[in-house]
Amino acid sequence: MATLTATGDELRTIETNIPARLDRLPWSRWHWRILVGLGTVWILDGLEVTIVGSIATAISAKGSGLKISAADVAGMAASMYVAGACFGALLFGQLTDRFGRKRLFMITLGVYLAATIATAFSFAPWFFFLCRFITGMGIGGEYSAINSAIDELIPARHRGRIDIVINGTYWAGAAAGALLSVVALHVFSPLLNWRVCFALGFILGTAILIVRRHVPESPRWLFIHGHEDEAEGVTRDIERQIAQYTGASLDDPDETITIRQRKTISLLEIARTVVKTYPTRTVLGLSLFVGQAFL
Repeated sequence: MATLTATGDELRTIETNIPARLDRLPWSRWHWRILVGLGTVWILDGLEVTIVGSIATAISAKGSGLKISAADVAGMAASMYVAGACFGALLFGQLTDRFGRKRLFMITLGVYLAATIATAFSFAPWFFFLCRFITGMGIGGEYSAINSAIDELIPARHRGRIDIVINGTYWAGAAAGALLSVVALHVFSPLLNWRVCFALGFILGTAILIVRRHVPESPRWLFIHGHEDEAEGVTRDIERQIAQYTGASLDDPDETITIRQRKTISLLEIARTVVKTYPTRTVLGLSLFVGQAFL
């Protein structure tokens, strides 16, 4: 339910209870589908990072089909991946805000899939490094699109724990990457073993893509960007599915919020908000990030 107040040609102020309706939903099979469809990106990240480290010697070995040193694989390729992730997070983060969560989390996964399978067909060091950069772009874009979508679809009382669980699956991907690389290196020839490892990431990503097709657009993004009727329809469909799965009776909450709609949110406005409105949380987040990166 939303009430509208016109404030200009492009921006309106609306009052809506959609966030409260999403937050009061009981945990159900629908939320598990969101978790599997969106949260498994960190498994891909752990898989990618670990595989490259595990097979650096194999990529540089004689007969691998790629004239590159192990130091370049562990150093330059890793740097290109991280640089791509940073660039992708900034680029796709803005595009996610402008064009929607669903459209972008399909595109970013598609970028990852294309780049990681292209890596398996690398024929020269420059092409290998380029593929690692674009793979990083896809993963960085996933970070932006997926965190936004999860935070906007998961009820507030579960959100913190779900974020920790999802980000923790990086280590499941790391373990899987190490195991798969050991198997591939012993089963396939030097020309194929490292290529098969990258193909495994493509296979896992394709499976995720199939599940992700059924994840809806975020109702929060929809009503913020002027699509309040579509947001209402998506929310009603979510409520219908969860009521069907759980048998729960869902009453409309009284709590509403007032939102000024806009086409996009600038990086300057985001920076001003996190620094002025949430300075303590900003310092904590940066401290945790720096500690994780360096320690």
